[in-house]
Amino acid sequence: MKTLKSILFILIFSLLLTPSLLISQDKELLGAGATFPYVLYSKMFDAYYKETGIKVNYQSIGSGGGIRQLKEKTVDFGASDAFLSDEQLKEYDSPVLHIPICLGAVVITYNLPGNPELKLTPDVIADIFLGKIKKWNDPKIVSLNPGVKLPDKNITVVHRSDGSGTTFVFVDYLSKVSQEWATKVGRGTSVAWPVGLGGKGNEGVTGLVKQIPGSIGYVELIYAKQNKLPVALVKNKSGKFIKPDLSSITLAGAANIPEDTRVSITDTDAPDGYPISSYTWILVYKEQNYKNRSLERAKQLVKLLWWMIHDGQKYTEPLDYAKLPNNAVKLAEKIIKSITYNGKPVYKEVGIK
Repeated sequence: MKTLKSILFILIFSLLLTPSLLISQDKELLGAGATFPYVLYSKMFDAYYKETGIKVNYQSIGSGGGIRQLKEKTVDFGASDAFLSDEQLKEYDSPVLHIPICLGAVVITYNLPGNPELKLTPDVIADIFLGKIKKWNDPKIVSLNPGVKLPDKNITVVHRSDGSGTTFVFVDYLSKVSQEWATKVGRGTSVAWPVGLGGKGNEGVTGLVKQIPGSIGYVELIYAKQNKLPVALVKNKSGKFIKPDLSSITLAGAANIPEDTRVSITDTDAPDGYPISSYTWILVYKEQNYKNRSLERAKQLVKLLWWMIHDGQKYTEPLDYAKLPNNAVKLAEKIIKSITYNGKPVYKEVGIK
């Protein structure tokens, strides 16, 4: 009899507890993916929690990991600097939307005595990462940097070891400017690197470059800045050596954007645009009623996304990300308004107009 009473007590207690657990779960959203915007997302999600009480738990595991977790439906959103290709989209059992959040730059950073500001051309960058240029005092680098004392030292290439949107942006650029790179290595969130050491995340690459004299790597701009590492000026299509900063990143993103916002802006035509710039996206399912998700959870996700493309934009520039241009904001609004729950637009449930 005691046992029966105990079981009944546990069942009643569980039933009483379940609604509060669900409410609590709907006050926390889960995301995973790109390390490229991690510094910005950390700031945004902290500010959002203080404003709304809604916690966003974001795991900076690389774009490849974010894409995978979204496919497995273990997160509310994935984050990627590489938009999904038509072939990748076919692998999902439901339509996936791309919501642009900001623009950033992949920069070439290095560890040299005195850390001079170097100028690099597309062919030289490709040859370094192909392993063809092996020394810092190679004539090709020296000729671009008169007056800079370059050491007779081996170049150690550092690249990402994980599936990465930062890698996608970088190799997408190299594939456009170097036929040899496009043929031998190609583009993707992961590639077979001809040479070099791998580091996990932007953090890992930054750490290795800091530790290894003579090294060179590619990271998101804020990681180089935070670690006081130099960044190279890169020659763009117009023949100008461009420093990666808010102005040159914004100019690179001023191109026409398709309705679904899946666009590559590397090797930009903009005369003063930095050529290794990119949008970064939040990826979500268009239909939110899956895997026992509640309407409340879908509403919280839509509210968060709307806030990120509007109020959240004020956090971009202080952290060296470029805010969304107006045309991208309009497209992002349209995409967010297309999110549904049981086929009905969610935005109408939360008072967005």
